[in-house]
Amino acid sequence: MSAPTPFRIMGIDPGTNYMGYGILEIDGRALRSVALGDIDLHRLADPYAKLRRIFEEVGALIDLHAPAEVALESPFFGENVQSMLKLGRAQGVAMAAALNRDLPVFEYAPSRIKQSITGRGSAQKEQVAALVERMLRIERPRRLDATDGMAVALCHYFMTRSPLCGALGSERVKGLGGGLKAASARGSSSWERFLRENPQREIRPQAPSVGRTKKTDE
Repeated sequence: MSAPTPFRIMGIDPGTNYMGYGILEIDGRALRSVALGDIDLHRLADPYAKLRRIFEEVGALIDLHAPAEVALESPFFGENVQSMLKLGRAQGVAMAAALNRDLPVFEYAPSRIKQSITGRGSAQKEQVAALVERMLRIERPRRLDATDGMAVALCHYFMTRSPLCGALGSERVKGLGGGLKAASARGSSSWERFLRENPQREIRPQAPSVGRTKKTDE
């Protein structure tokens, strides 16, 4: 029986100043970070120049690393309508770059991505980054946008190809662009069982040393 062919997923954390990305390679049960970084957009004042840069850079990364699938963080709702509009455009252009190369596109809600990595949908970016670094044995990049992008790729892997798929993915529904948007957080008991069997996946607060009077930073 021949060995399975390595499979790559590109994860994207859309942004209008920095767009994080990660290329995850799956080789059997082994996970490896192929590329990790961010697309710097903050020096471009023209919003249309930003969209062109996103399309070109995402397309170039796809051509270079040849992922089979692309996963993005899905749109979220906020009070600032203009910010939502700008972010939605950035997300759409990144999707278009992948669809232009006939790659399937998938979407996951921010809370689903955090839950898939840390077990909590309200986890902080630093907690997500710490577990991404631990799982893939990589050093922390300059900006957490990069680890956020890799977290999207890991989320897609857990939702579609890991043993957790049955627990976390049973209520997936189609999102924009024909992709998948995470549904409700049922299956938490299965997640808790997984954490019991894999304690390294969970960040636990350190207990204060005996005799200390001041709280230490996590």
